[in-house]
Amino acid sequence: MPVTIPRDLPARRTLESENVFVMSEDRAGHQDIRPLHIAMVNLMPTKVDTETQVLRLLGNTPLQVRLTLLHMTSHDTKNTASRHLETFYATFDQVRDQKFDGLIITGAPIETLPFEQVDYWDELCEIMDWSAEHVFSTLHTCWGAQAGLYRHFGVPKHELPDKVFGIFEHQVLVPHAHIVRGFDEVFLAPHSRHTAVSAQDVLDADGLELIAVSPQAGVYLATSRDQRQLFVTGHPEYERRTLEAEYRRDVERGLDVAIPVNYFPNDDPAGKPPYTWRSHAFLLYANWLNYYVYQRTPFDLSAIPSVTASAQELPAYGSPDEAPLIDNDAG
Repeated sequence: MPVTIPRDLPARRTLESENVFVMSEDRAGHQDIRPLHIAMVNLMPTKVDTETQVLRLLGNTPLQVRLTLLHMTSHDTKNTASRHLETFYATFDQVRDQKFDGLIITGAPIETLPFEQVDYWDELCEIMDWSAEHVFSTLHTCWGAQAGLYRHFGVPKHELPDKVFGIFEHQVLVPHAHIVRGFDEVFLAPHSRHTAVSAQDVLDADGLELIAVSPQAGVYLATSRDQRQLFVTGHPEYERRTLEAEYRRDVERGLDVAIPVNYFPNDDPAGKPPYTWRSHAFLLYANWLNYYVYQRTPFDLSAIPSVTASAQELPAYGSPDEAPLIDNDAG
């Protein structure tokens, strides 16, 4: 099934040109399927690019997905037209009474700031706290992962002496975890950040499980033990040339930036970067939607339990008590 997006969203044309299956809201309404309701808090300055990157990954599953885009009202967005936000985005106040199967919180290029100095931190904390009661599974990425680990589990971030920038090898530590089902033992993923969380802090935190790490880039993937919250410190959604664009932007600004690791052929910025992490990016999002959302979320969204519910109160994978997302009695 496709991802359902507004007909005029700029990402639609890009995805259709790539043969990604997208569907209009009108057509989706005629199917006897309850779509997965996914919200995305888009904190990236290049919002249109991020929309396209994430929708591409969400659209490569057999599930129908309806995406609600959210932006911060406590932050003045300078890189996205106000008309785009007004047309395609909602505010938290507009959705606070709704419930969602899943929530994505993106990264943001502000990782060197203390969390409390981020101008929208209070609003984001309200959303993260709200998600415990109103969202079945939340996927945090990059800075969003650091913010979620800090807010929910008290895991601090640490500034790095050098930026983690490039494509890095990662090792799966918990191969039976559903989020890495189908992953190679060693896989590649992009990073672009100045801060990190400590693997030991994750291991010491009550209620967290460390799933994948990189010898060079550190923690990559962790989940809460109830599997309702996932934290990905990298940028699996990045396109082939996203790191190149960041590199050239910083060079033009006169910054002392290193060439992205393991990215350009022979470290030559004139070369075309190979797209070496694409399959695992698709797999990560497909696994999240299937095993952490679709297989467990109740058919009736109002029945979503709080994340404070014990593991025994949550339906096990494949339990006959699970309500299906397809209503066989419909129509």
